[in-house]
Amino acid sequence: MANFSDFWQYGVVKTLRKWKAAALSPITAARSSGPVRSAYGVLMTPNWQDTTFRYCIFGTYGRDLSDLLLRRCDDFVFVDIGANQGLYSLLAAQNPRCRSVIAFEPVPATHQRLAANVAMNGGAERTILHRLAIADSVGAVKISVAAGHTGTATLAGRKAQTGGGVTIQTIDAALVDPLLAGDLPLFVKIDVEGLEAVVISELTKTRAFARIDAIFYEVDNRWANAADIEALLRGAGFTNFAKYGRGHHYDILATRS
Repeated sequence: MANFSDFWQYGVVKTLRKWKAAALSPITAARSSGPVRSAYGVLMTPNWQDTTFRYCIFGTYGRDLSDLLLRRCDDFVFVDIGANQGLYSLLAAQNPRCRSVIAFEPVPATHQRLAANVAMNGGAERTILHRLAIADSVGAVKISVAAGHTGTATLAGRKAQTGGGVTIQTIDAALVDPLLAGDLPLFVKIDVEGLEAVVISELTKTRAFARIDAIFYEVDNRWANAADIEALLRGAGFTNFAKYGRGHHYDILATRS
């Protein structure tokens, strides 16, 4: 029964959402002017040529992470690593229990849209934006950015994507730590297109890591090893791993006991 449920939710339904986004985007784009309200209820700056934006608008990503953020009932800080245009930062800020949002998005053009989206939704005063990527070194590097799909920007060294690269700034654990200073529990989302293990490894080196009680991270078996990431987190005190999705591309929620 569980396998059928996963097939239906992450196979059939998600595919239908993608078709819906493709079919309705030209119509909606032609009819709309100014900010667009997404299926998740937050406003976003129009960016119709971008697949990630269209998925946000039409709810293609489903409700897994959005429900986790909106239903959390204890005080927390949301750390959005690979924030893109900010869907989950915006949603976290809708929860009054979210005392602050710390978002990392290194690509300049995407970061600009993130800032614009934060400014026109509630919670801007509690949101801190960093135009930075977390990696295992500090400096200016080129990131691969695919034309028409900002969500596939990657530092993971995969084959170059159409659209070329842009220069971004990376920081390591030593520079990340002061950015996460505080006392509240941290809920971390990581979506960095294959660099998840590196980001998690850097987080484990910070003093702030002890305050992380949940990490929601993306896995794509074509360029990431889920077993290695789980082993790293288990060694750092995480014991529960819930899978959201099916096939080679899915998400994991790691929590402590």
